[in-house]
Amino acid sequence: MFTGLIREFANVKSFSGEKLVLKSNYKPKIGDSIAINGACLTVTEVAWGGFSVQLSHESQKILATENLRGKVHMEPAMQMGDRFEGHVVQGHIDCVGEIVRIDRSSKAYDYYIKVPEKFLPLLPPKGSVTIDGVSLTINEPLEDGFRLTIIPHTLQTTLFGDYKVGRKVNVETDMFARYLAHMFGGKKTLSWDDVDKMQALY
Repeated sequence: MFTGLIREFANVKSFSGEKLVLKSNYKPKIGDSIAINGACLTVTEVAWGGFSVQLSHESQKILATENLRGKVHMEPAMQMGDRFEGHVVQGHIDCVGEIVRIDRSSKAYDYYIKVPEKFLPLLPPKGSVTIDGVSLTINEPLEDGFRLTIIPHTLQTTLFGDYKVGRKVNVETDMFARYLAHMFGGKKTLSWDDVDKMQALY
């Protein structure tokens, strides 16, 4: 489990498709879970100044692997007793989105991200979403995606300041939205039993 708060920018030393070698200050142990651009991966090797993770064939199909170069977002998995910030992030990427527009708004920037149609119901207004491992709030759902507002602090502490129109990004929808959609998908009305099940999730 993760929080969606980036702890460090790791540097990609090499990427062969299955094996990703990273340079970082953080020193994990073999078998640790670690989020790289939002994807939960397992540490398979540890070396001086860095470590390696392995991408399964499923991960290679789902992730925006073209971004596994230069700097990447990194967050180690939460430990018992850690302060909980951001929102509940699993590191399970749902789809790849595309930045289709960036507008300046006062001191912040609005990012418009397009996603496949089937994921739109999982992206409600003011709901949580994770983009490349960053916990963010959906400001406005759109017909083909959603709008985010990125404040200066986030621009400084993430790689968002370097993102351009056309960039592909890893998108993880809110865990509770996925569960509710799975449990009640296709139902026009909710029974009291449905409501009880919803409350049990929180």
